[in-house]
Amino acid sequence: MKRSSDRILSTHTGSLPRPDGLVAMLKAKEAGRLDDRATFERSVRMTVAEATRKQIAAGIDIVNDGEMSKVGYSTYVTDRLTGFENETPSFALRVADVADFPSFEKRWAQDRSVTTLRRPCCTGPISYRGQPEVETDIANLKSALSEASVEEAFLTAASPGVVSMFLENRHYPTHEAFIFAVAGAMKTEYEAIARAGFVLQLDCPDLAMGHHVRFPDKSVAEFRKIAEMHVEAINSATAAIPPDRIRMHLCWANYHGPHHRDIPLRDIIDVILKARPQAISYVAANPRHEHEFELFREVKLPAGKILIPGLIDSTSNFIEHPELVAMRIGNLARLVGRENVIAGTDCGYGNRVYPDIAWAKMRAMAAGAELATRQLWPRAS
Repeated sequence: MKRSSDRILSTHTGSLPRPDGLVAMLKAKEAGRLDDRATFERSVRMTVAEATRKQIAAGIDIVNDGEMSKVGYSTYVTDRLTGFENETPSFALRVADVADFPSFEKRWAQDRSVTTLRRPCCTGPISYRGQPEVETDIANLKSALSEASVEEAFLTAASPGVVSMFLENRHYPTHEAFIFAVAGAMKTEYEAIARAGFVLQLDCPDLAMGHHVRFPDKSVAEFRKIAEMHVEAINSATAAIPPDRIRMHLCWANYHGPHHRDIPLRDIIDVILKARPQAISYVAANPRHEHEFELFREVKLPAGKILIPGLIDSTSNFIEHPELVAMRIGNLARLVGRENVIAGTDCGYGNRVYPDIAWAKMRAMAAGAELATRQLWPRAS
């Protein structure tokens, strides 16, 4: 995995703005009403190529496919795993911090796609059947990069824990058995991505947002035990992949809300650092979490680890100033070492931020990384 050895590199979390036509086809595919598969696949391939060009033009060093083939970062797995059926889950995705403000919750829910997200339940043994889909994702990104020059490229995949956040288990006797069944199946996808030469990014919001979204009644100690088991599943599923070919994304959910119930990074950082992935992407621009860089005054970053702090927010249409981005980079780099920091985004974009503004925010992040480079490597300027 590339690191910021002589300048601050930039990347992002995964999901990028999709054109309306592709969004419509993704929804039709999810609902089982996609009539023209060839047109869909051609649209995905063209959109991946366009997203790659836009990332390079925005100054992003470490790029991906924008998750263009996926309706969502977690529930896409039901197209690639056996054992899931369209049954109504028994638990609602009610977000604890939003629920504390009922009048806000009502308005908030009207604009949330998660309220209509298809959430099949696990009703049988899980195995992997998604080889054609992951190989197509790999081929699309390789094609897009065939005439491009980038520092590195990555592909995202759902972690076992995030699958359990959205998809209910009705087959396995325990939560742990379910998690490790998902891990054993998704291992095929993880290894295919790494074998193709791409960095594998595991999306692991369950390790943070799981506390206030899935387990709001659990104490911190109880939640830590759940998170530790989820990390064990990650480590088991990636055992054949070198840690320096894996990064993980940690977040408290990508929505514009109170976030006052977010579990502090301080309470889970030791659990996160037990995970095998070399790099940790995490929310650091959201005003509930921006101060948490101070944690690394006390917590020593293990040798070899890399931090990818979010430097631009992914829930608002504010365009951050490059000087703000550089300041955020400097705050962390001076504590953990400049070579251990890569500029990133809080979460994926999808269609939450107006597309043109999302790309402008990315350009601002890249400009901030350049400014931070001049500040952190003064002789190089």
